[in-house]
Amino acid sequence: MEQSLSYIINQLGEDRELYYGAVSPPIIQSTNFCFNTVQAMRNRLKEEFCAPFYTRGYNPTVAIVRKKIAALESAEDCMLFSSGSAAIASAVIAVLKQGDHVVCVKKPYSWTNQLFQTLLKRFGVETDFIDGTDPHNFEKAIRPNTALFFLESPNSMTFELQDISAVVAIAKNHGITTMIDNSYATPLHQKPIEMGVDIVCHSATKYFSGHSDVVAGAVCGSKAFIDRLFSHELMTLGAIISPHDAWQLMKGMRTLPIRMERVNKTTAQVVKFLENHPKIQKIHYPFSEKHPQFTLAKKQMKGSGGMFSIQIKTDNYDGIERFCDNLNHFLLACSWGGFESLAFPVCAFTDTKEEYKYDIPWNLVRIYIGLEDADELITDLKQALDKV
Repeated sequence: MEQSLSYIINQLGEDRELYYGAVSPPIIQSTNFCFNTVQAMRNRLKEEFCAPFYTRGYNPTVAIVRKKIAALESAEDCMLFSSGSAAIASAVIAVLKQGDHVVCVKKPYSWTNQLFQTLLKRFGVETDFIDGTDPHNFEKAIRPNTALFFLESPNSMTFELQDISAVVAIAKNHGITTMIDNSYATPLHQKPIEMGVDIVCHSATKYFSGHSDVVAGAVCGSKAFIDRLFSHELMTLGAIISPHDAWQLMKGMRTLPIRMERVNKTTAQVVKFLENHPKIQKIHYPFSEKHPQFTLAKKQMKGSGGMFSIQIKTDNYDGIERFCDNLNHFLLACSWGGFESLAFPVCAFTDTKEEYKYDIPWNLVRIYIGLEDADELITDLKQALDKV
């Protein structure tokens, strides 16, 4: 039976009779769990994946959040990690072996890029980065040893999408595993597993947490895959989330639907203002009617997140810096997904325009819309753009 969003967030996994009827589940901070007999200990070791023995493997507080995120993603199971990058790296390593080949979309999250470009290359894994806006590019990149298609839809800097169903069809035809970073859309707005994707990853630091106070990651997939991920990558690498952070994550998830609703509404208003501003060269936002993949966005996403990027009309870094330095209601910071609005200029990567060598336009500023009033944010952006 399909579970409602309200039930998943507020009740699923919360067996209150086990902890004195407490409305808010307790933080089971203990690292160790004891037994009355050797036989009881022996039996628990056989089921360490699904019952308390040692917190690196299973923790009751963490288990509640695992159930909730798995249900939100329509997945059989979920594993939590200490960061989004740990979740992605562990899941990728679980799929690959020496000599395998990966097809990944261009311009993925920076540490996903590092994983494929640097770390895995040391172990004989090769990666081709392709323009994922055309599904045929995935098929053209396939080699006899291709083991993984890695998607990020939308991309988190320039917001290109992939036609998820089309890419999945190609992968299944060739026996290739599919994996996607779904951090931007969240399962409220995009359900990759229902479209046939094998593995879904999240930076739970972002919308799941929602308060900029927890670093965490999640991997969702089949019970068999999560079991294997637990037994090998999680237990070996040990990149676990703490019980306290899991509890914080659960608290943030309580308000996920209403936060996403507010962010969506405000973002649409802000984008509409910026689309017609003379100092904006280009705006990257999937749910803008001017976005080249707007039709695809409406087809496979129920809504969009609060993040987009703008390219500012200016000849040098000075114009970008004047814009950013004059913002009053946007914090200059990385990450996103919290209650506060943010601005992240890619020109911060280098001291001068001449040194800038990245494949993202140097005049791009990523904007994240938080929970502030739309009029307040628009007024702030207007006065800052006047300084360019």
